[in-house]
Amino acid sequence: MLKSKFALLAVAAACVAGPAVAEYPDRPVSFVVPFPPGDLEDVLTRMIAEDFEAKYGVAAAVVNKPSEGGPFPGAAEVAAAAPDGYTIGSFVVDVPVVGPDVGVPGLNPNPFEPLGIFLTYPFVIATSADKPYATMAELAEHSKTEPQLLGHFGAFLLPTQATFAAAKELGFEWGGEASAAALDCNSLASGDFDVINTTIQQVMPCLDSVKILATVTDGPISVVPDAPTLASVTPDLNISLWNGLFVHKDTPADIREKIIATAQETMASPRAQELAAQTGALVYWMDAKASAARIASDLEVSARITTMLAQ
Repeated sequence: MLKSKFALLAVAAACVAGPAVAEYPDRPVSFVVPFPPGDLEDVLTRMIAEDFEAKYGVAAAVVNKPSEGGPFPGAAEVAAAAPDGYTIGSFVVDVPVVGPDVGVPGLNPNPFEPLGIFLTYPFVIATSADKPYATMAELAEHSKTEPQLLGHFGAFLLPTQATFAAAKELGFEWGGEASAAALDCNSLASGDFDVINTTIQQVMPCLDSVKILATVTDGPISVVPDAPTLASVTPDLNISLWNGLFVHKDTPADIREKIIATAQETMASPRAQELAAQTGALVYWMDAKASAARIASDLEVSARITTMLAQ
């Protein structure tokens, strides 16, 4: 009789507790990259997915979501997914900084919180070695009598915006500016542009014949460690193009911790650091609190740049 009572109590307790909840993760996880495959953010996110799969024994894959609308439609898809850690965004700075203002449904107010930032793209402001200037200040002085033509990857990109704003801050005007699909050694050697805002990978084959006037990064680039950051020249323009992992704000803390643990290990791994050495990219792990502070700072700087360029 006593045994029966205990059995009934156990059944009752199980009913009150409800069905057992599976521990995260127990099914495939998607890391959404809103760009085509092949670039730095894609390669590093694939490393994270591989390590996540090995660590937790579930399938993990990168899903590329390129769009004519840039990263925003892909980000909106992540925002619309359940906040359960099975859909993770791998986003550039534009998603939290520009996304809430672009009119894409689901992005305003900002639905995301960062897990961490892991990549700064190695943007530089470069010119030919035979130019009569070697610093941004000397470029500014030279441009007063001989305005220079700037090449960039797009006026909307933050590194380009920062380069435009730097000219205003230093008191000179570009003689002209234009976007181009490729900005490399040939772009300078051919005379198509006097100065280019590009990534260090594009000019690594000819580093001995170019000058790096500044890096549009938040720290030195390993392959050109002596090049100054743009922020050291114009402190009000401390902004760079970075990429990080994001989840919906309602994602539980214990799920976030598991994703973070893997990503942090991946960025410290030899293969991630080798990619950094090969490309000049800054590969690291910035925790969630520091990443949120960085986003707040970038929002202020972005607003400052918009105001400067409107004057």
